[in-house]
Amino acid sequence: MTHRQVLEAMTGLLAALFTALLSTTIVATALPTIIGDLEGSQTAYAWVITTALLANAASTPIWGKFADLFNKKLLVQSAIVIFVIGSVIAGVAGNVPMLLAARVVQGIGMGGLTALVVAIIGSIVSPRERGRYSGYMGAVMAVSMSGGPILGGVIVDSPLGWRWCFFVCVPLAVIALVLLQRTLRLPTERKDGVSIDWLGAALMTAGVSVLLIWVSFAGKADYYEWFSRESALYVGVGVLLLLATVLVESRAESPIIPLSIVTERTTGLAILASIAVGIGMFGATTFLGQYFQTARGYSPTVAGVLTIPMVAGMLVASTGSGQLITRFGKWKAFVVTGGALLVVGFGLLSTIDHATNLWLVGTYIAIVGLGVGMMMQNLVLAVQNTVSVHNIGAASSSVAFFRTFGGAVGVSVLGSVLATRVSELSTEGFAKIGVTTSSSGGSNLNLHGLPAPVATIVRASYGDATGRIFLIATGAAVVALLATVWLPNRPLRSTIDIDPALDPTAKESASQGNPSDADGLAALDTELAVLAASDGTKPGPGRRS
Repeated sequence: MTHRQVLEAMTGLLAALFTALLSTTIVATALPTIIGDLEGSQTAYAWVITTALLANAASTPIWGKFADLFNKKLLVQSAIVIFVIGSVIAGVAGNVPMLLAARVVQGIGMGGLTALVVAIIGSIVSPRERGRYSGYMGAVMAVSMSGGPILGGVIVDSPLGWRWCFFVCVPLAVIALVLLQRTLRLPTERKDGVSIDWLGAALMTAGVSVLLIWVSFAGKADYYEWFSRESALYVGVGVLLLLATVLVESRAESPIIPLSIVTERTTGLAILASIAVGIGMFGATTFLGQYFQTARGYSPTVAGVLTIPMVAGMLVASTGSGQLITRFGKWKAFVVTGGALLVVGFGLLSTIDHATNLWLVGTYIAIVGLGVGMMMQNLVLAVQNTVSVHNIGAASSSVAFFRTFGGAVGVSVLGSVLATRVSELSTEGFAKIGVTTSSSGGSNLNLHGLPAPVATIVRASYGDATGRIFLIATGAAVVALLATVWLPNRPLRSTIDIDPALDPTAKESASQGNPSDADGLAALDTELAVLAASDGTKPGPGRRS
């Protein structure tokens, strides 16, 4: 496909992705108002984000598998319809449980868009040229993440109210559907004997859900401690379910997550790094919005504006690195640099409190944005470079799954730590003014009806507790940095598909010799075959040497 044809095909894809991401970022700044209006708690606040991320993560591998088996265009359109249904339900929700159910439906649709957009781009563009298009995708993500908080704040502060934060995505999704129908042209592949490993998908979803429920409620006085009989039960059941998932997937004829792909060195290390990226992308945006509103007392609109430095960093890093990767064909330096920036950014954010200068906070989150922008799409690019186009859906969705899973775990763990720390600091503050309370960190977030001295203590508690959650994120970023350093620095292919010998599902053919030598020679043979097709000559051993 020509550059113009690829851009036309990407128009509808990026419009759909923009709609899904916009819904997430709009909710981020509207959440304090939503939870206050629905009389929810800090736990409910975290779960509004977590439920969508959980559904997103659990459905992403299934969508990715579907992408390798069925028509990708129809799948993308189906994901948009599911997302619209969830948005409408969320807009009319009258309580927290109904809102959580709607977020699950939204998350399923978002999982489809997350997996399919990347898989389709990987099916029509070679890895060598994919950097610039990944940069375009990163730019759309950055715009949605910058415009979403501001738009959400304006809607919440306007007479429309927070419900329109969900309704506004409906017309945008319809526009995306029309664009996809007109611009996306993909061949319809008919595959006989298609089978889906539903048992593996169910076990994986159950295992992830149990562990997320554990981290969401552990450490709270109203529930159970981190080290308790209940915690041991949750962890034990979750781990057993995930082990059963591995067993089933290893024997399934058509596994949801092919183990031969995720255990390949590049994919495995990219998954580790993606988990930290998920914590940075979802955790930072979720709790920074709360920090600016609850701790600093700004309106939703101003809170959205204050998150722009992070998104600006993502925009510059994703587009800039994508263009440079396409120009020079080198990708690893950008990924490693992104990991280092994540460590620095989160480390600096761990020092903030309720009185930190906003210019410093803006600088810190800009550094985090640069790190996320350099890593997010480029990690997917590194993985796609190692697999056949026939497995690109499963490979891309595997990285997206663990990135979203990392985000879900990050939001749950960081939210639990934040709630516990806020409870401790609030209790200390109340004791100083002679107020005795048994309130936990999951108390109501509606501060408008509280007496001024009490509201001041609660706001200060949230501000001072925020630094601790970013200290935890710093540890995850260190793991991501180490994973990127160890990534194999494989040259990017200039062909759409890959030599079968390089496909992780057929790795046995190269395992008898030096894997790196076999990979290099096979890749060189593939490139020579392309050259031969263009000039009419036949490559041979002499030419290769």
